[in-house]
Amino acid sequence: MRLRLVPENTNWDFFRYARYTLGASILAVVLSLAAWAFIGLNFGIDFRGGTTIRTESAQAIDIGTYRDALQPLELGDVSITQVFDPGFGADRNVAMIRIQAQEGEESVAADLVANVEAALQTVAPDIRFTSVESVGPKVSGELILTAIYALGAAIAAILFYIWLRFEWQFSVGAVAALMHDVILTIGVFSVLQIRFDLATIAALLTIVGYSINDTVVIFDRLRENLIKYRKMELRDLMNLTVNETLSRTLMTSGTTLVALIALLVLGGDVIRGFVFAITWGIVVGTYSSVYVAKNIVLMLGVKRDWSRPDKTTAGTQFTTSGDDA
Repeated sequence: MRLRLVPENTNWDFFRYARYTLGASILAVVLSLAAWAFIGLNFGIDFRGGTTIRTESAQAIDIGTYRDALQPLELGDVSITQVFDPGFGADRNVAMIRIQAQEGEESVAADLVANVEAALQTVAPDIRFTSVESVGPKVSGELILTAIYALGAAIAAILFYIWLRFEWQFSVGAVAALMHDVILTIGVFSVLQIRFDLATIAALLTIVGYSINDTVVIFDRLRENLIKYRKMELRDLMNLTVNETLSRTLMTSGTTLVALIALLVLGGDVIRGFVFAITWGIVVGTYSSVYVAKNIVLMLGVKRDWSRPDKTTAGTQFTTSGDDA
């Protein structure tokens, strides 16, 4: 007995509103880019430079009191946030204090960290620093460039791979879907002001890998059906392909999301941003595999008879002569 999330034989029309779904995706990308441009990202210490201090205390955290205690030190930009986690006991109060890199220094000096601890002990005598992480402005700038290069190289390699394995229309559709997923994820991080750090870059690369895997599975079935049903309209053929792979897509995404949601709820604040990025990426990645990648292939058209070369129309025709399989 096998578990099925969808009936064995489905005939849903995924491209009935192709123009609207593609238009909605384009609008979402534009809004995400606008949020990125006007709101900006909440860069973590990896990209901004400075020092992050994690504190613990049995005494309840009062962010205003903490800020007042640090005010005389004139540290510049200081961000204080309380960390909530289901696994914390009532006597475990955790805060994250982010201090910008001081002028002329690569990071906050050790003596200044000691001054910060002394200042906070005046309002929370039992406070202790469980971790202190520092990144210099020069290093953070290099990390941003490296992250951009990593994403660009991954997408370029995928573009080349899909182009070799299929046709150029498939490559364009796959890369458009990947860019859609990455930009929407960045847009959500911008709107919600979730911390954007190196862990988020790792999540984006994971999203790229997951999304292209889902897209290639459907592309493989589509290529088989292009040979099998040579006279079927491309739109109907693509609907058939998506319906045939629908159970696999939902089972793969669903089981992955179960594990991710558990990590999102119980995994703690350290990995929460990373897990949220992957969770969001899987949702939009599953959507884009059909409603972005396949919509673009449908618009561009594909070569229909893969059993023989067609030098004049290869890769541009919706139909060619031949018999139905």
